[in-house]
Amino acid sequence: MAILPTPRRDPSVRQELMRPIPSIPWQLTGNHWLSLPCINPMDGAIHAVGVLHRGARAAIEVAGSANFVSGEGQPLLRPVVRVHGEVRALAAEGIAWERAVGWLPTFTCTIGTLVVRGTIFAPYGRDADISGAVYTLAIENRGASDVSLEVAVEGTLGHRQQRVRTPRPFDDEHVVSLGEDEVVLLEGAAIPGLVAVAIGSDGPATVEVEQGASHAPRAFAIRRVLSAPAGGSVQTAFYLAVGPERDGAQATVSVLRRRGWRALLSATREALTALEQTTGNEGIDRLLNRNLLFAYFYAVGRGLDDAHYYLLRSRAPWHSMGCTVRDWEALMWTLPAIQLADAGLARELLVRACELHGYAPGQGVHYFDGTLFQPGFCVEGPAAFAIATDRYIRDTGDDQIVEDPVVADTLYLSHDDLVARRDERIPLYSTEVTAGGAPAAFPFTLHGNAAVALALDVFRRTLDEEAAAAVEDPAAVRAAIRRHFAVDRGEKARLATAVDLAGGTALADDPSGSLLWLPMYDAMDREDSLFRRTARAVRPELTDSTVLLLQVARLLGPEGQEVLGWLRRAPLDGGIASELVDAEGRAVSNGGDAALAGLLAHSLWFAGHALGLRD
Repeated sequence: MAILPTPRRDPSVRQELMRPIPSIPWQLTGNHWLSLPCINPMDGAIHAVGVLHRGARAAIEVAGSANFVSGEGQPLLRPVVRVHGEVRALAAEGIAWERAVGWLPTFTCTIGTLVVRGTIFAPYGRDADISGAVYTLAIENRGASDVSLEVAVEGTLGHRQQRVRTPRPFDDEHVVSLGEDEVVLLEGAAIPGLVAVAIGSDGPATVEVEQGASHAPRAFAIRRVLSAPAGGSVQTAFYLAVGPERDGAQATVSVLRRRGWRALLSATREALTALEQTTGNEGIDRLLNRNLLFAYFYAVGRGLDDAHYYLLRSRAPWHSMGCTVRDWEALMWTLPAIQLADAGLARELLVRACELHGYAPGQGVHYFDGTLFQPGFCVEGPAAFAIATDRYIRDTGDDQIVEDPVVADTLYLSHDDLVARRDERIPLYSTEVTAGGAPAAFPFTLHGNAAVALALDVFRRTLDEEAAAAVEDPAAVRAAIRRHFAVDRGEKARLATAVDLAGGTALADDPSGSLLWLPMYDAMDREDSLFRRTARAVRPELTDSTVLLLQVARLLGPEGQEVLGWLRRAPLDGGIASELVDAEGRAVSNGGDAALAGLLAHSLWFAGHALGLRD
């Protein structure tokens, strides 16, 4: 028997796809319509707004500068306060941030006797699901005399780009113009355009625009004159809306004004509170809900041009996988987290995934609209559709979902694709690439076959009687796993991670398809001696390039309690999952990993509720 040595995990395998963490610890928020990933914690400036565009199969980002991710250049929009005609820096005396309801960036700062509080939010919830955002500013005057104020937002349209994975700037000119009702319009000169931004205030204002079309940055400002009474306060808000073109964006500003920022904020806070989950541990709950909300809004988005939902790896512009997605990530990382918080959206996303990706399950990486981006068959892909459907039924009791023609067709196609990959002699199934997209060391992977066995269980319950009778016995697959993946290496047997059924065996665990997940797929019991012996060997040396995914998998292994404490202390990417972290858990590269954030959130919930882990 030829046994490959167990190499140290080499993070450079996908190094060409890794992106560094931004130097600025951005505040971020958003809803399903738009993302606000770059809010500067030093001055509250918004450097970019992003949307998904189905026609472009990409994210469209509008910014003040091409280097918006690094914080260089002018912002798209920043708040400015003038006291008695003099500009006063918001952070001159310090600025403190918090996240209301875990998702709404809120700051407090002092300007002499004035206390300024700002909140940035993208409306969400019943009667508040709007393709826009609101910037509120409340100024409390603790002095003995009235204060004359000018509260403004000033900004620059300096960059527009399309991004699937890498950014490509638009080559038409930037256009800034004045619309009706004191609304500033930002767009490109080309017709038809893909996105327009409209910005307005909640009251009478003076608007300044550098009108015209130019490839150079174009400036604008919206100014409100207010008075803060002694011992009292004054509030104002600025509305930002996006649309496929200028008229739609401007109409959305009108809706935001009509509904009012107070009602929108109240509805948003109420809706976000309803999404929160708990494990009984305050520290773990903060980490869980931070990642749950990030996955909810950044691994899922609505197309600006068609309003449909889409699943993708991450809307964060500093993650290299961008607007592409694998079936396994969408269905097994993101969807379980969404299902915890919002069963209705989970159902819609499951049907949507079947509609867009079910025509060729597991065939590779896709654009978010289902178009094939990079071929490469992964056996976990077809299995994921069955597992996700079964999990949804089990958690919600809604077994009628299999009556949906799109879901039913996808399950049959998934089973057919798996049958085509079965070995002629042994009930094991081959793959081309791993769940992470890397070439498989050998055709038959442990993780892949464990997932297939669980999928076969589901097929037996969900396919019609005749088709179900022809489904492989999953017990035979699990028996074949024990027989062909158990190898003798030294004193005691352990599990291989991939074999070729001809003597070739690989022992290195792959974080994207770790053997530590086997109990989740009913392939082995957590207390099984063979599993525990193998799981203990999967103890990565924490280095400057640790794969966070493997740490999440270890949470469900024998050392789960230790890993839970490590995760609670890990800084990550502002508390959000990052593909690579250092030994202390600080993000190293590919931060803002929204799909992985979903897996982390669900795994923390499972560890607390199903495994009883407490930090």
